[in-house]
Amino acid sequence: MKPLPLLLACLLLLGSVHAQRLTIAAASSLTEVMQDVAIAFEARHDGVRIDLNLAGSSTLATQIRQGAPFDVFASANETQMNLVANDERLDGAAVPFASNRLVVITPNGSPVTSVADLAMQGALVVLAGPEVPVGAYARDVLHRLDDLYGDGYANAVLANVVSEEPNVRQVAAKVTLGEADAAIVYATDAAILDPGAVTTLAIDDAYNVTARYPIAVLNATRQADLARAFVDFVLSDEGQALLAARGFTAP
Repeated sequence: MKPLPLLLACLLLLGSVHAQRLTIAAASSLTEVMQDVAIAFEARHDGVRIDLNLAGSSTLATQIRQGAPFDVFASANETQMNLVANDERLDGAAVPFASNRLVVITPNGSPVTSVADLAMQGALVVLAGPEVPVGAYARDVLHRLDDLYGDGYANAVLANVVSEEPNVRQVAAKVTLGEADAAIVYATDAAILDPGAVTTLAIDDAYNVTARYPIAVLNATRQADLARAFVDFVLSDEGQALLAARGFTAP
């Protein structure tokens, strides 16, 4: 008979080998809320570990299409999810689970004190790249604002863009580090910044956009039932409450 300590060690090792793990590919703007969701999901599923792969949705979509072994994809827009779907990488349909809005952020001492000022000559503006959801949304908003501030407003702002970043967190970092006069980010990303160092400027709702976030199980998963359970949890009342607590709105 094996000594009891050795037997217990073998059992613990066996349990760790068979622990279920899910890798969630999620948009950068979902960082904190997906951490919340992961903790809550793990608490309800003994032996389950959630690994988060956080990046710009366009980066994640490329990785998925190249065969990255993720289980679930949570995108910040439908465009990147559709690219994955068209490449036949989904296990079932994508489902919207959250929405967001855009705001302008500026550092202390910025010459930009209003949304209109984004077009002022010499303003240093940072956006995400046009392929990144928040970058695409931002450009849409700027062109809508032509109706408010006059034709040519969007082109003037775009002429002031000094950097195009691969995700929203790097856009926000340019402002917090004082490397830009203004940037356009999600409202939820602005909410986690130091209000003593960064000012948030609201964009008129009539010209703003609604950023819609879809989520789906990927057919690369080896834990299809567990992956679906994760998606169901995000869509549940508890999951939606966690999203709401971080400033996201219903899809």
